[in-house]
Amino acid sequence: MKIMTFASTDRDAKRQTGMGGLIKAGIALALMGGCGIAGAQNSSLADAITSGKTTLDLRYRYEWVDQDNPSKNANASTLRTRLNYATGTYQGLAAFIEFDDVSVVGSERYNNATRLPSAETQYSVVADPESTEINQLFLSYAGWPDNLLKFGRQRIIYDNARFIGNVGWRQNEQTYDAFSLVNSALADTQLSYAYIDKVNRIFGDDSPIGEFDMRTHLLNLGYSGWDLGKLSVYGYFLEFVDTPAASNRTLGARFVGDYPLGADSRLLYALEYAKQDDYKDGASNIDADYYLLELGAALGGMSARLGHEVLGVDGSAFSTPLATAHAFNGWADVFLVTPADGLQDSYLKLAGTLSGTGLAAAYHDFSADRGGDNYGSEINLQATRSFGRVNMLAKYARYRADDFAVDTSKFWLMAQVTF
Repeated sequence: MKIMTFASTDRDAKRQTGMGGLIKAGIALALMGGCGIAGAQNSSLADAITSGKTTLDLRYRYEWVDQDNPSKNANASTLRTRLNYATGTYQGLAAFIEFDDVSVVGSERYNNATRLPSAETQYSVVADPESTEINQLFLSYAGWPDNLLKFGRQRIIYDNARFIGNVGWRQNEQTYDAFSLVNSALADTQLSYAYIDKVNRIFGDDSPIGEFDMRTHLLNLGYSGWDLGKLSVYGYFLEFVDTPAASNRTLGARFVGDYPLGADSRLLYALEYAKQDDYKDGASNIDADYYLLELGAALGGMSARLGHEVLGVDGSAFSTPLATAHAFNGWADVFLVTPADGLQDSYLKLAGTLSGTGLAAAYHDFSADRGGDNYGSEINLQATRSFGRVNMLAKYARYRADDFAVDTSKFWLMAQVTF
């Protein structure tokens, strides 16, 4: 989608046709009001534009990283400024545009993971490079009953973002140049489909690892009509243009829900299984299973969960290249990429609210799925609180290494306000 990039690269040169031209044509038609589709919510294109909404979001974060290796401690002080505008709806059509700017506050004393000369590689990694980009830019159409279509650069999150997510924790969000459809014609059922042309990764347009060119199909079907919980079945068909040997297919099912035990208590549970193998020109050794079993209880505003997650290995280890990986397997981000011998994560998670402050804690025990190595363990702690419009967060992660990686400590302070 070249109109979404606004930058010339060698990869762009070999992809001059396709979705980019279609988006240009679609935007032109929308601006001229030439689609002639019935069911307008605004009587004119001018009304749709003037009834739109502008949002400004500011997110400051300080991140400190200390690792038991030769790298210097990282001290990253960054501000993300996000400005977006959503038009009203005219003849079923609407448009959305969002700009993100990530700036360093003070000196840049961290490795931004971009593989660029500015990466400051003597420091530990904090993957928040400076950048100014179009984060989202899409046309949407809701004139077809029980359907929402989007065409352009957009955020896509399926289920809990374990396989398909936006990496929203990082300052530069992961978005997708895609066509997407959400259908809710059947009661308690949502069918989601997306065709992805490019993944705009957290490293930014200037980085050599800043994007994935893809020909990828995503399918996710969710049914929530049972009292016991929601069932999702999915098929994710990832074809990587520049690294075809990494292309893979993931088929799976997830069930998550709760069951009332008393007036103020609930049983919590989640089950999930997925199978991953090669797709298109993917390597023949891509063959792995994923398992999740989680059981817990909630009492009032407090909850506790025990879980066991396995990213298995038969040929190669189960991979999750489009996931919001920070939310899983510990906040120290030691396991963003699955180790060659796979990963087993046994964990306990606690969450609740005390005097208006949200509190969360977790303990993880990590081991290999093949070979029996004890990788290490991790403690996570978090506190959140709102003061008017301002949302505050303090967060800590401590990974203690045994047979994998090195001891790693991370600490964050964050403040976010939206106007």
